[in-house]
Amino acid sequence: MAATLHYTELGLVNTQKMFQEAMAGQYAVPAYNFNNMEQLQGIITGCAQTRSPVILQVSGSARKYANASFLPHMAAGAVQMAKEMGQPIPIALHLDHGDTFDLAKACIESGFSSVMLDGSHHAFEDNIKLTRQVVEYAHSQDVTVEGELGVLAGIEDEVVSDVSHYTKPEEVEEFVENTGVDSLAISIGTSHGAYKFKLKEGEEVPPLRFDILDEIGRRLPDFPIVLHGASSVTPQHVAMINQFGGQMESAVGIPEEQLRRAAKSSVCKINIDSDGRLAMTAIIRKVFAENPAEFDPRKYLGPAREELIKMVTYKNENVLGSAGRI
Repeated sequence: MAATLHYTELGLVNTQKMFQEAMAGQYAVPAYNFNNMEQLQGIITGCAQTRSPVILQVSGSARKYANASFLPHMAAGAVQMAKEMGQPIPIALHLDHGDTFDLAKACIESGFSSVMLDGSHHAFEDNIKLTRQVVEYAHSQDVTVEGELGVLAGIEDEVVSDVSHYTKPEEVEEFVENTGVDSLAISIGTSHGAYKFKLKEGEEVPPLRFDILDEIGRRLPDFPIVLHGASSVTPQHVAMINQFGGQMESAVGIPEEQLRRAAKSSVCKINIDSDGRLAMTAIIRKVFAENPAEFDPRKYLGPAREELIKMVTYKNENVLGSAGRI
């Protein structure tokens, strides 16, 4: 059965060529989550201005929030927006942490060009079975699929886990072979949300397990690897939120130098959600604190969007290495 709305009708691409070029160029494609129009505009503007490919990510709960019927039109608008800026860039629309076949199928049929099936909370064999079911349908529509092995700690949207379970390198070959996935999300110490680590005073963020990443790369040469939970939880935005009435003590993320190192290895997709939320929230709080009578959404969402553009630009140029690749 043909998809009701194929992503090519929206001007989108799947992730296959993106990942091939990223691995060859030793950089990571940014995968930014969005929930509303201003976030989407900020992401596209930052990526178009830096000439970076981009994966627009939508979780199941974000899909409900934005409205499933709206999303294809928003994606088409994003493609047109980049063209009108004079910087057409490859844009994929990706389901983040899809957990059922029905959700993945619905997204594919509404114009998504890539889907993730996160079966990492299932037993290994059940994860393979469910992921394979999604792969078979997705590939019939030329849609790429991301699977996951290992569990990330933290909270983000509907994804919740108290503990982290590192990916077992000895499982990756069997998983990829038996599922047919196009990319694999792994757990090497990243974590969802803005409170990634519980550090005591004077402690530093524990380093990512590059030994696991290297072993996975050895077992799966030239295969696209994905890092979730990779926001840096930028200190300046946390400080601004707290300065203007917020309460975000002990919020800490992944050091940028570790992400830069990962981006130069087999990791060719890095997910960023919390940093975008923090950037916009910081500016919105600042506007309200300095102008308590303000009630025009354009006067606080507009500046927040500008801050997101700055954040995306910085990430693409200085962390992911994706700027100037188009």
